Amino acid sequence: MAGDYHPQRVRRVSIPKPQGGERILGIPTVQDRLIQQALHQVLSPMLEPTFSDHSYGFRPGRSAQQAIKAMQQHINDGHRWVVDLDLAQFFDRVNHDVLMGLLARRITDRRVLTLIRRYLQAGMLEGGLVSPRREGAPQGGPLSPLLSNVLLTELDRELERRGHRFCRYADDCNIYVRSRRSGERVMASVTHFLERHLRLKVNPAKSAVDRPWRRTFLGYSVTWHKQVRLRIAPKSLKAVMAKLRPLLKRSRGQSLTTTIQNLNPVLRGWANYYRLTASKRPVEALDGWIRRRLRLILWQQWKRARTRARNLMRLGLTEPRAWKSATNGRGPWWNSGASHMHAALPKKVFERLSLVSLLDTMNRLQSQP
Repeated sequence: MAGDYHPQRVRRVSIPKPQGGERILGIPTVQDRLIQQALHQVLSPMLEPTFSDHSYGFRPGRSAQQAIKAMQQHINDGHRWVVDLDLAQFFDRVNHDVLMGLLARRITDRRVLTLIRRYLQAGMLEGGLVSPRREGAPQGGPLSPLLSNVLLTELDRELERRGHRFCRYADDCNIYVRSRRSGERVMASVTHFLERHLRLKVNPAKSAVDRPWRRTFLGYSVTWHKQVRLRIAPKSLKAVMAKLRPLLKRSRGQSLTTTIQNLNPVLRGWANYYRLTASKRPVEALDGWIRRRLRLILWQQWKRARTRARNLMRLGLTEPRAWKSATNGRGPWWNSGASHMHAALPKKVFERLSLVSLLDTMNRLQSQP
């Protein structure tokens, strides 16, 4: 209340990005997280009505799925070229003066503005050394998503003023136009606006004017056959496989039931996020790959031919087939996909072990009103 509080330094943490590179997080202390959350709870109801209807990220009652549906509608309406904007290191390049100027239009309490500026300028601690910060709003605190929406609402209003169709989720923004020439013109003018008015930089290597089915938005892509159908982007499939591999390693030395219990939360979350997809073949293939990896774990755990034959017989194979399969001399990966393992461990066995089926979960979610 006196206005003399100074935030403590934030801890610098680097995490890998799915597309490569690193994302820098600034983790505040517990006390500063509490204060930032208090600011967020008071400021959010004040600022929320000023945000655009085309903005979907970090807002109550809005989600990535709503942004995906809006994208699908724009393309179905005939806007079959996309201006895919990628802001280079957005959270690290936020200009403090521009952001504070925008906040000053909406917030009259000078103490609150002073406190927010101090949070923006709080030093970053790494390896015992503190580096000052003159720009950026590092991710990691409760306040940074709200501040990013305040800044990028200026972009939203400019696009609305020009009559463009667009979707924005945080710093991911796609603008939909009817021709390549229009897209190139929009790309040039919007880049100029961002650099001149908001002091932000567009990454030319990751930005493009292209067909929507050649680009990715929030992990989704589309196919075009008379109408737009949503599909999971190939990069998203590779990313989830990379995330699941550590959970499917034999070296973890745990039972199959425990492995499935660790897998299920990841599978449920992934299926819920990509429930809008119309293309089920990749999902079915991913389900099959997961079950094959689980069969591989069992085959490796059984180790000896005698143990393998005994377990195959216990799972319903005849004695001659079990011994022939157990002594075939093939490697574990080949055996995990062979007919004898499919016969011994069909899908219904994994269902009894409560393994989440991505395809069944998506079908159930899509059937719900």
